[in-house]
Amino acid sequence: MRSRCKGAMSSLASSFSSLLRNRESLQRLATFSNALHSGGIWKRTLPRQPGTRSPPYGLAAGGITCHRCPQNAEAPISTSASVMGQDVTGWLWSIYDETKKKTEDLIPVILSNAVNPDTIFANNEMSLQDIEIYGFDYDYTLAFYSSRLHTLIFSIARDILVQEHRYPEGLKEYDYIPEFVIRGLHYDVQKALLMKIDAFHYIQLGTVYRGLHPVPDKEVIAMYEGSHVPLEIMSDFYGKSSHGHTMKQFMDIFSLPEMTLLSCVNDYFMKHNIDYEPVHLYKDVKEAIGDVHVKGILYRAVEADIEKYICYGEQTHAVLRKLSENGKKMFLITNSPFDFVDRGMNYIVGKDWRDLFDVVIVQADKPGFFNDRRKPFRRVTDKGVLLWDRIHKLEKGKIYKQGNLYEFLRLTGWRGSKVLYFGDHIYSDLADLTLKHGWRTGAIIPELRKEIKIMNTEEYVHTMTWLQGLTGLVERMQVHRDPASQAVVQEWIKERESIRSQTKDIFNSQFGSLFRTYHNPTYFSRRLSRFADIYMASLSCLLNYDLHHTFFPRRNPLQHESPFWPELGGAGTVDVPVQVLGKSPPQ
Repeated sequence: MRSRCKGAMSSLASSFSSLLRNRESLQRLATFSNALHSGGIWKRTLPRQPGTRSPPYGLAAGGITCHRCPQNAEAPISTSASVMGQDVTGWLWSIYDETKKKTEDLIPVILSNAVNPDTIFANNEMSLQDIEIYGFDYDYTLAFYSSRLHTLIFSIARDILVQEHRYPEGLKEYDYIPEFVIRGLHYDVQKALLMKIDAFHYIQLGTVYRGLHPVPDKEVIAMYEGSHVPLEIMSDFYGKSSHGHTMKQFMDIFSLPEMTLLSCVNDYFMKHNIDYEPVHLYKDVKEAIGDVHVKGILYRAVEADIEKYICYGEQTHAVLRKLSENGKKMFLITNSPFDFVDRGMNYIVGKDWRDLFDVVIVQADKPGFFNDRRKPFRRVTDKGVLLWDRIHKLEKGKIYKQGNLYEFLRLTGWRGSKVLYFGDHIYSDLADLTLKHGWRTGAIIPELRKEIKIMNTEEYVHTMTWLQGLTGLVERMQVHRDPASQAVVQEWIKERESIRSQTKDIFNSQFGSLFRTYHNPTYFSRRLSRFADIYMASLSCLLNYDLHHTFFPRRNPLQHESPFWPELGGAGTVDVPVQVLGKSPPQ
């Protein structure tokens, strides 16, 4: 294990060394991107017609120059200094060709500074030196599951619909589709539509599905009178459809089978022209999925074949040992029952797993645990027997059920920013802790590793680099309003739309990236940045850092600020994992 940790650290350090070696290249990248986004890469060569105003963004009459490059302030972008008498269309395409060449020159620089998937990313500055107590959720935080678990949940819930809710037998022809949906999608309960929404409540057109098939953009726009979803019909604070909200947001990794089942049942009804009430369908599927958990069907199935469903957590064990050896206190708060957690932790850590934790709370009923003061703690024996005595302190080695956070704070005194809690559910695990109680929070996002690996591929880098260059071209050259120029710009816009669709498909052909709706952050991404101080693909990422490390968020420029900053090229002697300069985010 230590050799693997050293290997990861070495890889991260070498990535940083590479960054320093390419400092000059990165400065060129910064200069070009800065010019691209601020309008300084071109000067207008077309003669200004009488009675017209000078174009914005610093485009003035004269030679085409890259006047933001200090080492070559007059470097021509076009082979001619003037287009007097020259074809406007030809001039625009020459700018297009030169821009494309310049963006292609950047690709080797970007590829040589790939983002490491084992990096911990910061939304808010946080030092591990200040953390005295570490808390954990169980499912998808300490324990990771194979894809077979989602197939199991889907199949059991599908059969419950048929057997207990009298849904058509034909539904049994549907199997789980592993790559159909992504986490963070919204479901319009009344319209039976699954979709991706961005941070500004806009639907990403092309990602709206009824059943297993996309809904045409024109139909979506007609149904919603545009692509904006009003606040009053969005999901509530916890992503639920309640109190008049017609949207449900699926934030849990366990929700992937639920979304897929909703889509399959909708698909069956539409194929067979069956008239149905979408609200009833949603509630029945929700109840069937709930039964898989509440009735213990899932827990019994996993316990019966634990090696099939749980990915062995060697690195999870290493993280817990590291924290314990450094004198950190640890606790576990999970909604899962004790027998299920005990069997899983025995498999992941060993029979002595409870020795690592100062407090263990099961069946906590999060997020209610963080808000409802009425439920007291109750002790549970190793055999699952509930005791009736009043709890005056939370003791190491004992198991507690339910309770509430206010009583937890009173009994432990673990308050404020000295506590760091990890979970995979942005709402149920993290939101209340950071907003109401001041705990530091860490989000476990397993999808992150896959998305970063995609972002590091040459296909993605090439596509995104040109997309940024092409967007800059459209933005700057739209000022030419003559018909010939506008025809060229429209061609560029069509190409841009095609490229945007390609970047979506690289991640998921139906819904794209978990983090982006084309250029905007997703609704999921915005909540992640608000409720999580740090986020990572798995707890194992902690093995790459010592417990005195401070995480610094990137200074993301505001729209009116320069997109690059001097410190990007001069991090000095820092030898820790680096979040590499300005990778274009996933679309």
